[in-house]
Parts: sequence; structure tokens; C-alpha cells
Amino acid sequence: MTPARRGRRVLALLPALALTLAVALPVIGAAPDGVGKGNPAGPLLDIQLLAFNDYHGHLEPTTPGTVGTTTAGGSEYLASHLAGLRAGQRNSLTVAAGDLIGGTPFLSGLFHDEPSVDSLNAMGLDVSSVGNHEFDEGVTELLRMQNGGCHPDDGCYFPDEPYMGADFPWLAANVVSEATGETVLPPYWIKKFQGAEIAFIGMTLEGTPALVAQSGIDGWDFQDEADTANALVPVLRRQGVEAIVVLLHEGLETSGTYDDCVGISGPVADIQSRLDPEIDVMITGHTHQAYNCVMTDPAGEPRRVTSALSFGRIISEINLKYDRRTNDIRRDLVTATNHVVDQTVTPDPAQTAILDKYRPVADLIGNRPVGLITADITRAKTGTGSEDRGSESNAGNMIADAQLWATATNNGAELALMNPGGVRADFLYASSAKGEGDGVVTYAEAFNMQPFGNLLSTIPMTGQQIIDVLEEQCQPPGGRPFLHLGISNGLTYDLSKTITAGVCTSITVSNVELNGVALDPALPYMVTVNNFLADGGDNFVTFKQIPKTDRIGGGEDLQAMIDYLGSEGPISPPGTDRVNELP
Repeated sequence: MTPARRGRRVLALLPALALTLAVALPVIGAAPDGVGKGNPAGPLLDIQLLAFNDYHGHLEPTTPGTVGTTTAGGSEYLASHLAGLRAGQRNSLTVAAGDLIGGTPFLSGLFHDEPSVDSLNAMGLDVSSVGNHEFDEGVTELLRMQNGGCHPDDGCYFPDEPYMGADFPWLAANVVSEATGETVLPPYWIKKFQGAEIAFIGMTLEGTPALVAQSGIDGWDFQDEADTANALVPVLRRQGVEAIVVLLHEGLETSGTYDDCVGISGPVADIQSRLDPEIDVMITGHTHQAYNCVMTDPAGEPRRVTSALSFGRIISEINLKYDRRTNDIRRDLVTATNHVVDQTVTPDPAQTAILDKYRPVADLIGNRPVGLITADITRAKTGTGSEDRGSESNAGNMIADAQLWATATNNGAELALMNPGGVRADFLYASSAKGEGDGVVTYAEAFNMQPFGNLLSTIPMTGQQIIDVLEEQCQPPGGRPFLHLGISNGLTYDLSKTITAGVCTSITVSNVELNGVALDPALPYMVTVNNFLADGGDNFVTFKQIPKTDRIGGGEDLQAMIDYLGSEGPISPPGTDRVNELP
């Protein structure tokens, strides 16, 4: 283990720090007071930040997608572009804004995202905030991803090369123990350049508990983003740090292109308006959007706010001018550019080696056929081809059908509901490059569609509770306005909703029928859902009314779909006419 790795591992193993004790957090790379602070060579120092977000383990060049019409992404090309942008820069840091792991393609997800962290280590990531997907498998697993060690169930995939953890620190300033008030991971990280110091505060969105299974985050409080960062400003200033960057896993929606700031809305607009003017830059994520904004802070000064799309397809380059007379960033001189990670550069050999390490094992498992389909079974899409979680989809309905099928005999389930965010990929009829054949679904393709390993439960719900859940598809302000649940065959209803300026303002669910019979609000029904929904995820809070002791286990969601495909196939697209949307 190198000294640098050992030092960062020690940092990650430190007990999480309460904000009140944050003054004692080690300052990474800092010199003792007074060292290097006299007679600087010049008044301004150039500092380059290279940022990305929502990597989601998209290592392979075939999985990320495009930026416009340009094929983009893949770890080999992301690393090469980072190296090219660093060239000639004396003071450069590579930073990220969360969701580096979780919701990942098969090659990374099969190994509990150890390949993703290996790739990030090799490309020189310096620091990242946590995102909501860092908590997909719970706090204990996140700490293993930071510190290293074998998976508690699956062990070490390569016993001669055990997983060593992340070389970079994940920051979690707003994730606080309800019992002790300490943060789960360090709240901030400080870097020194030629006598200049710059601090990074890392946070996930306050709404993370609505997006992950509750069992893994029990006992942890996710606090307001602006309040958390503002409380740390005086802590950092007492250490003499004036230059502050926030890495925040929350974002904006935009109607512009990848390098402008047009038609923006969303949570970061509010957070930014409440964020202390001492904070110089915001690097954001979560919405899988790309933007390059100059916004106005509460003091009326310009503040750069960026996001780099997702899956390693964009790099945000932020160039700072550090004034050594004030120890602060010259806001008026900050520039930024969002660069497309095209695949025209030479692939990075270290990343190629990581892919070559994991691919043979992944292919051995992943290329196994598990079922047949008759045509594409896809998620709903917008007019531009992006995923649309607000519309009924063949994929969501097909998964609901599979889950009802898997639990109907054992548990007497009568209907099933599926959250759209749990559907991560499409089934395509045409054979992939692996050569499995047209219409063949492989284990890897099934895994890519449902990578979270959620457990199914069948729970008793009244007809009224089911109707309440359908009305909760109209989401609270601050996120996606509407989340369209996948529903199993036999359940139908009429839907009317109003969405104004990105906010769902009204919803009416009527004419709800099960197998052609009107749903009785007073009668009990047996409903199959995954543990994410059962815990009230995605603001479907009615599910939380059902005692956990009433849950009847139904096995893992992925296995249920694989068994359904193998037994009932070839599977045809179930259609998107189970919900009648009224004008």
C-alpha cells in the first residue's frame, strides 16, 4: 500500500465527525500555520477543477450513449480526456458530485461496484460527494466501498487481489447520525496548492431517504443542503480557508444544450439562493442534465454552477483564479466549459486493463440466455429519446406482470406495482454484439434492467390504500413531477393530472378496476411490491401504513423476472393501455 493510499484509508476509517467537532478534521495537504504564506510569487494562482457526476459505473464504451449525435463516454475515454485536460496545468483537481456507484450496468453491478471504484482510482479522482445511489445497499456497504474489504456475502472476487477501497474520500456533510450527531463520512476536504487552500463540502440531496430502501439508512438523518453548507463556512474560515466549493448531488432541469444555461428550474435554484455568499462554486448532479450557469448569490455576486450530464459523457472544466492577497476566489474571473467525452482519443490503457480483468468473469455469467421476447420491451421515452418516468411503459408493466406471476401461487397476490426508477434498461429484440441471437434475453440484460437486488413482498392493502398510492404518483415539488407506476395485467384505471411549470398540481384517479370488477375501497387486496416501495420510497408514503410484520416474502425481483421469462416466454410487450389518460 502506498503512503498516499494509506493516508486516505486512515482518513476514511476515522469516526465520522459531528459538525461541532469539524474544526478537528485533518486538513489534507495543509502546512502548519504560517508556512508558505509569505511573499507569494504572484497575486493570482490558477486552479483547474475537472468535474463529473452520476457516473453509475458506466465503464464500457458501449453503455453510456451519446451527447447529441456524438457517441460519448466509457472509462477508457473519460480517463484519456481527463489526462488531456490536465496537461500543462500545475494545479488541477478531479472532483465528482455523487452517484458514482449504484444503478450500474452488469459489468460493475455484478461485482457490487468494485470495478467502478477501481476505474475511478485509476483515473485520478481526488474527492467526491455522496449521492443517493451511494446508499442503495446501505450505510455499511458504503463504508466498505470507501475503506475496502471483501463483500460480506459474496466474498472476494479475486482472492489474490482483494478490494482495497477508494483512494478518494467520499464526503457526506449532511448525513448525520440520529444518535450521536456525527457525520457518516467526513463533511469536507481541504487541498493546498502553493500556499493556497481550497475547501470542498460534499453533500447528497436532503430527499435521499425517499429514493433508497429504508433498512439501509435506519438511524441516519439527511439534513437541509443549504443549512448544512452554511454551518460549515465559519468552521472553515476559522481554519483560514476562504475559497470554498460545494459538491452537491442535487440539480437543475434545463431546456438548453450541454454548455449553456437555458430554461433552468429545480431544487438547486432554491438551494443556491440560500447558500452563503462565501461559497464560490457549486458542482452539482442528480438530474442527469448538463448545464454551465452563472447564478446570483444572496449578496448579488456571480456564482458558477455546473453539471456534467451523466455516465462519464461530459467533463466540466472550471478554471479558478485564487487571489493570494485575500485567500479567496476572484468570482469575476471564473470560467467554465463543458467538454464532450467523445471516443476519438486513444483509450487509456489502465482502464482497458480494468475492463479486461472483470470481463471474462462477467461474460461467463452474463451471456447465459434466460428467456425470449417477441419485440422490444422498453421504458417510456421523451421526444428526444430520454427516459420518461412520468408515462406508462411496456417495461414497467412487464416487470409488474412478472412479480405478480412469481407471487400469485405462494402468496395469493392479486396485483403488483413497480416503481419506474427501478427499471434501468430496455430489452431489445435485436441481438447484441455478444451474439446471443434475436429475441434472446441474457442474464446480463435482465440484470441491467433490474440491478438493485430488491426483495419482493406481498402485503394486504385496502382498495382505498391502493387508490391513495395511485394518487401519490403526483409527486411533491422539487423532483420529477409524476412517477408512473408499472401495473400488472388486470388492473386498469382512468387518470387525469395537471402539471404546471414542472410541478404536479392535481391528480384524479377514477374507475379503478381489477379484472373488470370495480375496486372496493373497503375490501382488502393482496399487493406485491419490492422493498423500496414497501418502505415508502419515491414518496409513496401510503405503503408505510402497512406493518412490516404483514409482509409475505416473495424472493428477489431479478430472479422473479428471470423465472417469468424462462417459464412464460416468449414474452410480448404488454402494452401501455392499462391506464386511460384523460385530457
